[in-house]
Amino acid sequence: MPAKAGIIHLLSERTINRIAAGEVVERPASAVKELVENAVDAGASRIDVVLRDGGRDLIQVKDDGCGMDADELSLSVERHATSKLKDEDLVNIASLGFRGEALASIGAVARLSVTSRADGADDAWSVAVDAGAKSKVSPAALSAGTTIEVRDLFYATPARLKFLKTTRTEYSQASDVMKRLAMAHPEVAFTLSDGDRTTFRAPPVANLVGDARLERLGAILGKDFRENALEIDAEREGMRLTGYAGLPTYNRGNAQQQYLFVNGRPVKDRMLNGAVRGAYQDYLARDRHPSLALFLDVPASFVDVNVHPAKAEVRFRDAGMVRGLIVSSLRHALSAAGHRASTTVADAALGAMKPHTGGPAMPWGRSGEGTPNLPRGFSDVVNQIYAPDQRPSAGGFGENEQMGFESRGEMAAPSARGVEQSAYGAIDPATQNYPLGSARGQVHATYIVSQTADGLVIVDQHAAHERLVYERMKKQIAATGVARQALLLPEGVELEEAPAARLLARTDELASLGLIVEPFGDNVVMVREVPAMLGKLDVKGLVRDLADELTELDEALSLKEKLEDVCGTMACHGSVRAGRRLTVDEMNALLREMEETPHSGQCNHGRPTYVELKLADIEKLFGRR
Repeated sequence: MPAKAGIIHLLSERTINRIAAGEVVERPASAVKELVENAVDAGASRIDVVLRDGGRDLIQVKDDGCGMDADELSLSVERHATSKLKDEDLVNIASLGFRGEALASIGAVARLSVTSRADGADDAWSVAVDAGAKSKVSPAALSAGTTIEVRDLFYATPARLKFLKTTRTEYSQASDVMKRLAMAHPEVAFTLSDGDRTTFRAPPVANLVGDARLERLGAILGKDFRENALEIDAEREGMRLTGYAGLPTYNRGNAQQQYLFVNGRPVKDRMLNGAVRGAYQDYLARDRHPSLALFLDVPASFVDVNVHPAKAEVRFRDAGMVRGLIVSSLRHALSAAGHRASTTVADAALGAMKPHTGGPAMPWGRSGEGTPNLPRGFSDVVNQIYAPDQRPSAGGFGENEQMGFESRGEMAAPSARGVEQSAYGAIDPATQNYPLGSARGQVHATYIVSQTADGLVIVDQHAAHERLVYERMKKQIAATGVARQALLLPEGVELEEAPAARLLARTDELASLGLIVEPFGDNVVMVREVPAMLGKLDVKGLVRDLADELTELDEALSLKEKLEDVCGTMACHGSVRAGRRLTVDEMNALLREMEETPHSGQCNHGRPTYVELKLADIEKLFGRR
C-alpha cells in the first residue's frame, strides 16, 4: 500500500530553485543557450564560449555587451529577476529570453560566478552562487562586458549527472546551440573552444545587406550549401519569411540540417517541420530531407514564446497561416529554380574519376600517363565529343513505342568532325542558346550526352522523362482532368486481398488520374482505361505498384499527398525506359522540354536527372590545365 501523503507545506527556496533548474538546465548545452542568449540581448558584438569536459567541469561565456553595475549584478542571480520585460508585458516580447530563471537555476545546481562592468563605469563587480548560496557583491577586475563561469555543473544534484552523455556528445550539443544562434545573429562574432583548441568560429558579417546571411550560413553549413541554396523572401499579413533552402538534389538522410527561427529565436516545432516536408514532398523520397535555414518574423502579439521552459517551442495565434506561408514560399522558390540541379552532383561525378598512370593509350590520342580512371561509360562520352572518327549513336523506337514528348524541329547532330570543331573551336549556335546544350549521342541506350557552351551534360533519360510526365499529369489534373484511353481488351490483374481492397477503395481518385479500375471476382482488379499520355505501358506492373504504394503510404497523409504519390508511380511507368535508343531529334526534344519544365533537375524521388561537367573541370582531368 502506498504511504499516506503528509501535511501540505511550502517547499524551501533551495528546492524550488532546483526544480526550476531541472526545467531550464537539462544539460550543459541548455546552460550555454541561456547564457549566450543573455549576451546577445546585452548587445554583445563578440561572444566567446569555453567548455571543459563537455561542460561538466567548466562553462565560460565572455561577452562585450552593456554589462551590469553592482546593484543589477546582485539582482541578476535572484529568481524572476530580469531586465527584458518592459512594464511586465508578457505579450510583446522583444528579447531572446525573459523568464528571469537562468542564472538562479544554474546557481542552484553548480558553482556560478558572474563578473561584469557596466558601460562607462570605472569599476567591475563580481557575485557568486554556490548550490543556491549567494555571496556578497565584491569589486573585481574586468575591462568590459560580462564573464560568467559555471563550474561543476549538477554537483549539487548528483542524480542529474547520471543522465549526461559522453563528453563528445555533450560538447556536440553545445556546438549545435552555438551554430543556431550564430545563424540568427550574423552581426555577432562567436567562438567555441574545448579549452585547448577552437572548434567553431563565426566571424561577424560586416555588411548586413544582400547575401550577408548566406555568407554566415555558408561559413557554418559549408560551401556546398551556399552554392545550392535558393533565397526565400515572402510576406503575408504582417509576417515575413526569409532565409535559404537547398535544392531538392542537395538532400540528406536526416533532418538535422533544418534550422528554423522565429523572431531570431531558434525553435524546434513540429508544425514548422511538417510545413517543410509538405513543401518538398513533390520532389523528395520520404526518407530524404532538404537542408534549409528559415527565419520567420511575426508581430510579437502573434506568437507565444513562453510555452516551453527552455523556450525551444512556440505557439502561433494562426498556425495555418504560418504553415501556408512556409509551404507557398518554398514551392515558389523551387519552381523558380527551373531545371537547376545541385553542384554536388557534378562534384561527385568528378570525384569518381581518379587519375591513374600506365595502361594503354586512350582513344583520343593522349598517352596513358596521368589519364583519369573513368567510370564505365564515361569514356564513350569523351570519345563522342573529342574523337573525329566516332559518330554519336542514334536509333529509333519500335513501331508502336511512343516518347510522350514532341520533337521540336531540332537539327540533327553535326558530324563527328563538327563535334570536334565545336569542342575546340567555334560553338554550335544551338549549343550556345540552350542551357542543357545540344544532343551529341546516347551512352548504353540510357544516358543522353549533350554539349553546352562551356562543357557537357549527361542526362538520365528515364529519370528526366519521369519528371516531365509527372509535371504534365499534375497540370492536366489541375486544368481539365487527365485524358483517358480505353484498352482494346480490358486487362485483369490478380492481387492479394488487402492490396486489392485498398486499390478498389480509391477508384474515384484513380479515375481523376485517368485510370479506370473495377472489381472482377475475388481479388481481381479489372483495368478498362489508362491515362492517354502514358502511351504503351505494362498495365499489370502499374496496378501492382500502385497497390504496393497505397499499402505503404502513411494513413496520416492527406488525400492530396496520396494522389501525388500515385501520380509519381504512374509517371514512372509512362516514362522512357533505360535501354531504349533515341534519335537525335528525340533527345533534343527531351532537353528542350526539361529546360521549360519546373523541377526537372530531379526525378520524383529527389535523384538528379542530369550531371553537368564544365569543360575546365574535364580538362583538369586530362592534364590540359
